Amino acid sequence: MSHPSRRGALKLTAGLALLGASALTGCGRGTQTASARTSATPIGTAPATGTLDVWAAQGDADVLSEVIKPFKAANPKLTVKFTLIPNAEYYTKLQSAIAAGKGPDVAQFFPESQAQFLDPSILRPVPDGLVDPGSFFKSLWEAGVAGGVAYTVPWYAYTYALVYRSDLASKAGAKAPTTWEGMVPFLKALQRAGAGHGLGADIGWDIFNGQDVAMYAWQAGGSLLSGGKWTLDTPAMVDALKYNASFFTSKAADTSGPTFLDAQPYFVSGRTASMITGPWVVGQLDTAAKKEGWTASHVATAPLPAGSSGSVSFSAGGTWGVLADGGNADAAWKFVRYLARPGTQVAQYKAYSSLPAVVSAWDDPAIKGQPLLDAFLTQLKNTRAFPQVTTWQQVATRLGKETEAVAKGTRSAAAAAANVQAYAESLGTGAK
Repeated sequence: MSHPSRRGALKLTAGLALLGASALTGCGRGTQTASARTSATPIGTAPATGTLDVWAAQGDADVLSEVIKPFKAANPKLTVKFTLIPNAEYYTKLQSAIAAGKGPDVAQFFPESQAQFLDPSILRPVPDGLVDPGSFFKSLWEAGVAGGVAYTVPWYAYTYALVYRSDLASKAGAKAPTTWEGMVPFLKALQRAGAGHGLGADIGWDIFNGQDVAMYAWQAGGSLLSGGKWTLDTPAMVDALKYNASFFTSKAADTSGPTFLDAQPYFVSGRTASMITGPWVVGQLDTAAKKEGWTASHVATAPLPAGSSGSVSFSAGGTWGVLADGGNADAAWKFVRYLARPGTQVAQYKAYSSLPAVVSAWDDPAIKGQPLLDAFLTQLKNTRAFPQVTTWQQVATRLGKETEAVAKGTRSAAAAAANVQAYAESLGTGAK
């Protein structure tokens, strides 16, 4: 599993959100809107023909040429052209191309940051019967729905779970916590067993910290957006900020480190003994430890500790959408349909360790035989999509900064929640 920049891949969204949907709409596309809304007709089974222009971010898409060999064999008169763009540039280049009317036929998106594209002037609605919406993790599908219309189809999935040093937990006689109340005692037990700090909390204090606290707010029974209005200055958000701060005030985590890129070396060395992170680390820790089999003997995973409203996490991953201005929509949808099949998503996992967005694909022995992934499967069944509004990335970034202030003791949780609410209200939701 080689994804050192999965989280870094998403950093492009913070800047992109400043542009919002306005850069994509109103660009001479008025004539496309009506046709896009009525294009959700069934896609047939005849072989696709012509040329298909596919854009994707470098990473999970790097192996697509191999993964789709059966698709190309079944569609011999179709030429598939891939354009792979560095993560840090992907959305910016895609957005510019779409605005200029020079976008591809089909493009990859990220469900946690695709809101600005969910518009009939930009993407075609998913055709009736193309896929079974119920076959995917629910929140991943919902992340592509706007105004009751589905615009994207899930491709791969990830979320966060608790990854911890099982050897230190065994030495301490400690079990993974199931509730917020048990989290700090568990982390302190890991420290008594020899860890420098119980938790390696990512301290970039940016959009990702904001997303973490948003997740905790859900666990505390809160919402982020309700009835089109921001709901951030709530007791649940205050509780979330306090919960996150407790890791630092208890000295179970350190406000000076590690950063995201340092997380795995810290974990392997014992400077930290747990991470709240994604499934990519499962396949990376042997490399970080420079020892094959290290992960199996030193690591365990568990669903996130539950707050008053459960152990909910967020849904993330990759999706596909077909551009409204693309010239080969028939081939594009047949390509997307192929990538949404359980067998194809298993092939993608075998090629790049991208975890399937189709629930049934997790029954394949290649995945089911990986016990460290069990917690992520459990967690993916209990996830929510971040607000599908164009200003969420900005709001999450501000929430991350307020989270830092609370963790460092320079601002109360109540004041931080009020500040985030005021900021969010000043931005609105980007709704037209």
